[in-house]
Amino acid sequence: MARLYHIGFGPEDLGSPPPTLALLSGDPHRAAQIAHTRLTQVRALSENRGLNSYLGLLPNGRPVLSATSGMGAPSLSIVVNELVQVGIRTIIRVGTCGSIQESLTLGSVAISKAALCRQGAANDIAPPEYPASADPFLTVALVEAAQRLGIPYALGITASVDTFYEGQERTDSANPHLLRFLQGITEEYRRLGVINYEMEAGTLFKMGNVYGFAAACICGVIAQRTKAEKPILEAKDQAVQRAVEVALAVAERFA
Repeated sequence: MARLYHIGFGPEDLGSPPPTLALLSGDPHRAAQIAHTRLTQVRALSENRGLNSYLGLLPNGRPVLSATSGMGAPSLSIVVNELVQVGIRTIIRVGTCGSIQESLTLGSVAISKAALCRQGAANDIAPPEYPASADPFLTVALVEAAQRLGIPYALGITASVDTFYEGQERTDSANPHLLRFLQGITEEYRRLGVINYEMEAGTLFKMGNVYGFAAACICGVIAQRTKAEKPILEAKDQAVQRAVEVALAVAERFA
């Protein structure tokens, strides 16, 4: 197989034994940081289109990818499709999110067991009523790792939406005039027990179930939507590092 168009590498670039697990970050800087600070024998596979991908070894010597999905479900759907084509069979999304529950605090991590999936890309994978559910074994492993590491977490249902501003009911933006169905939607989701907003997990989960790979998601909490709309940058480093710690602990078990 030749190198794939978007991710910029193919199976022949992955060595032997090839990795079967990918840690997937929306931010190319996070993908690079995971690779260069947490893996050994790191090799850049591609920085094509900003979709940076790195191959390295976990502490147990197993190979793993640290890859970039880009922002949002359309970009993620392309990257994930091509990762599966090159042999990846387990994907853990390591992202950031906004909490909509007071008990899920800044700097903690949210582990998604399923998603309320309001994403157009996902509808091209499976119909809207198809469940967007995470792999249960990976998800339980994330919970166990967070407990073992003493990292504060919540397990619950994530709202995966296509837009950062309107779709997450933000009015402090260039467009303060939300459509009627979005006005009050955060409180509605809160009453339904949804714990957080993010922009990729629902499509990832549907792809996992349709394509036949294991998918999970852990996000550092960088916004507390019960108090303010904007992310708190001072909380980001701790939140992301905690999510990375948990994801890496699980990767060592499943890679």
